[in-house]
Amino acid sequence: MIKSVCIVGCGWFGLPLAKALVAHGVTVFGSKRELSQALALKELGIDGFRLDLDDDVHLQDDSAEITQMLATDCLIINIPPGLRKAPDAYLQRLTNLKQLIGDHSYKKLIFVSTTGVYPSIEGMFTECVEQDAKAHSEISEKLLQAEALFVDNANACIVRFAGLVGPKRHPGRFLAGKTGLPGANSAVNLVHLNDCIVAVTTLLFNPAASTVYNVCAPNHPTRQGFYPKAASDLGLAAPQFVDDGVESKLTGKSISSDRLIIEFSFEYQFSDPMDMLTAC
Repeated sequence: MIKSVCIVGCGWFGLPLAKALVAHGVTVFGSKRELSQALALKELGIDGFRLDLDDDVHLQDDSAEITQMLATDCLIINIPPGLRKAPDAYLQRLTNLKQLIGDHSYKKLIFVSTTGVYPSIEGMFTECVEQDAKAHSEISEKLLQAEALFVDNANACIVRFAGLVGPKRHPGRFLAGKTGLPGANSAVNLVHLNDCIVAVTTLLFNPAASTVYNVCAPNHPTRQGFYPKAASDLGLAAPQFVDDGVESKLTGKSISSDRLIIEFSFEYQFSDPMDMLTAC
């Protein structure tokens, strides 16, 4: 039985996940980089603690307390990569975290990753085909190295989120007003925050969950069909796509979430990105 969970990174996804687990009666420990923000978590029923994986002095001075907070039944690692700004810093943060975890054994360790590990080329990509996820850029190489740090831990699950939408992340802002955009018929791969929370909770409490799972809405509209509508819903200028002369059919990269659906009878609340527009 899972009684306690530690969430490293109580941000846009981690905080609502923590609230959901508290509502399930789970004792939740959650980290923030700033002490004041960590203490504020207590008002939400979360045992907040400071964890700044870039601060070597803090990691050394507070290592005993941090290690104690990490020693829960389960661990969820939710650290934004930020690879475009500092590609090497992400791996160093995760290496520091792994050292703090030490030999502690978890009933479930969930590492939040991204479908950015899959190349932006034609085809349906699945976590069940190992060669689908391969280094195709410096960023994807770092993402795969990050997954590799934890995938061999006992009871580990890698969760690859597609593009995230939800509160304060309305997709209408992603491309609004832009012109000359390629990939008019490319597939849209998005997932709503609510489905991310339920997916991770499902994997957390299911002993059979293992290795890697994609989390992406199973329906894939085209960019040309989706983003102008999304921008219009916010009263913003619609993006303009280049006519590539190709028939109006779905092209580009599509992310499969069949494994999650089949193994756990998982049902998306928002199976179509179009339905997400009123819930962001």
